[in-house]
Amino acid sequence: MTKISKKTRQRRRQYAYYRGRFAETIATFFLRLKGYHIVARGYRRPVGEIDIIARRKGVLIAIEVKQRQSLEKALHAIHGKQRRRISRAMEAFIATRPEFSHMDIRFDVLLITSFLSKPVHLENAW
Repeated sequence: MTKISKKTRQRRRQYAYYRGRFAETIATFFLRLKGYHIVARGYRRPVGEIDIIARRKGVLIAIEVKQRQSLEKALHAIHGKQRRRISRAMEAFIATRPEFSHMDIRFDVLLITSFLSKPVHLENAW
């Protein structure tokens, strides 16, 4: 078994972070083209994190962006623990922004397999 240096792990982590942020940027443009209004990006609290918070037609939507090599891998990257963290983060967001408290809430997933192909948007994923 080969040992990976700390510097290599750090570079890989940084590369994954920037790749994820780029995927979120693509997702943001895609959602705007579909008529969504972006309320927040990269919302982080101790209870959880939401990649994109958008609104459309009286619905407040938490959108998780997953970028993987295949749709299957992207779908399997979202598990129960992550869903609970996103739900708690959405509760924290609404608690700090009472102007959204009257809106219905929805949780979507946006899957990106290639930066050259159209993202797959799964509405009401859970």
